[in-house]
Amino acid sequence: MKNLDKVFCILLLFFSANSHVLGETPSTLDQTATFERIFTGQNLRGWNTLGDANWQVIDGVVQANSGQGMLVTQRSYQDFHLKLEFWVDESANSGIFIRVSDPSDITATNAYEINIYDSRPDQTYRTGGIVNLAPPLYKVLTGNRWNSYEIIARGAEMEVILNGKRIVTAEDKVFKNGPIGFQFGKGIVKFRNIVIKTLD
Repeated sequence: MKNLDKVFCILLLFFSANSHVLGETPSTLDQTATFERIFTGQNLRGWNTLGDANWQVIDGVVQANSGQGMLVTQRSYQDFHLKLEFWVDESANSGIFIRVSDPSDITATNAYEINIYDSRPDQTYRTGGIVNLAPPLYKVLTGNRWNSYEIIARGAEMEVILNGKRIVTAEDKVFKNGPIGFQFGKGIVKFRNIVIKTLD
């Protein structure tokens, strides 16, 4: 009987420690408890606009479908873990620019651009790639559905996770600190659930 009690206790501890494997996944709030929400879902407080894109906030989503331009954080970030969700149509040209060195004129040559551009004519740095630095490890079609990005920058090392799978790792020391820009180039582009955690 004592042996059975020991087995029961071991099983109980195992299932408690691994409950997420059995379907009890943590809530989104739990997963982002240490992250700061930098887009409230209600307005663009804390952001600057660059260009003439028609950004608007609707039902917790910031979106644009005409013009060209950027949403740029008023704060600068050096080492961080950024999480967000994006929705684009098949023709969309967008991207996330990190460590922007000139927030008045943001390009892929004065920041790191993590691309969102399935139909890019030169597919080398299509969606998931860091433009001019690291192509994506594989091709993902992101049009007409919600997708998740995680962008981790620590020192010279960068990592991009698309829909839960690592798609890029890269190392570069050129840009070390700066705001984050969200691009609208063409098509339909939507962002939501933008959170960030600074890293020591």
